[in-house]
Amino acid sequence: MKKILVTGGAGFLGAFLCERLLAEGHQVTCLDNYYTGAKANIGHLLGRSGFNLIEQSVCDPVAGTYDEIYNFACPASPPHYQADPIYTFKTSVLGTLNMLEHAKKWGAKILQASTSEVYGDPLVHPQNEPYWGNVNPIGVRSCYDEGKRGAETLIYDFQRHHGINVRVVRIFNTYGPGMNPGDGRVVSNFIVQALRDENITIYGDGRQTRSFCYRDDLLEGIIRLMNAPDSVSFPVNIGNPAEFTIRDLANIVLETVSSRSKLIFVPQPQDDPMQRCPDISRAREYLRWEPKVALREGLVATVEYFSERVAIQAVQGVKIA
Repeated sequence: MKKILVTGGAGFLGAFLCERLLAEGHQVTCLDNYYTGAKANIGHLLGRSGFNLIEQSVCDPVAGTYDEIYNFACPASPPHYQADPIYTFKTSVLGTLNMLEHAKKWGAKILQASTSEVYGDPLVHPQNEPYWGNVNPIGVRSCYDEGKRGAETLIYDFQRHHGINVRVVRIFNTYGPGMNPGDGRVVSNFIVQALRDENITIYGDGRQTRSFCYRDDLLEGIIRLMNAPDSVSFPVNIGNPAEFTIRDLANIVLETVSSRSKLIFVPQPQDDPMQRCPDISRAREYLRWEPKVALREGLVATVEYFSERVAIQAVQGVKIA
């Protein structure tokens, strides 16, 4: 049994990570200020033996000692991280610095939830971990992209100078039950629009590509990374290497929902990457991991989850943002 801190533990991924770690018999502390997470996501864990909740920012001093820290705290969808870009950057950099100082003080192992966004609009395809990326440092997305890159810099400076035991996972697009229907991510947007028979909004011409990893596959890879030998301290991509265009995704969602929605095309946002696909050679070699859930299979479960929430929203008359 380990004492584990999960920052951002009331978010989409953090909540399911807390639940899994608790089921494995660990003592789990969830830290969240509900900026994008929700207490309802971990409501079923409250009162369970071994589960604790700290309601605060990751940038503030944290009480308690832990064996492991999973640092997941940061807005992750473009509408959320662009809403207050200064807050986003501070959360990534100052929050990570705070967790590293805590790990240094108490000898904890720390796993940083980084992102495929560190590759920017990549000139290398598929993206492998040695690739340094192609990021616009002054664009509208840079608060998140550069914030995560800065966090990785801190991680490895602390490793080199203080001997901290670190892990870095670069997370590619992830979806699944538990997503916030109003989070603004492409899977959420398409499913909600399809369920309402509204037009499916595609930015650009829809030829840009993404790779979609099911929630459970991703969490399995992350836990394997945390439990890997200490030599596996370099960044590791976790994502699904099956690549789809955005137009492909829209059509698969329409088929899954049996929707009458039509596709419409609007201007592409600034710095929106044209290609995004992980090279998962490291994950296969060092973690013995690769995704198991195909996109069509995962979307069935995700659509079922969203259907219930969209139906509730329609009855209550509450608009999903």
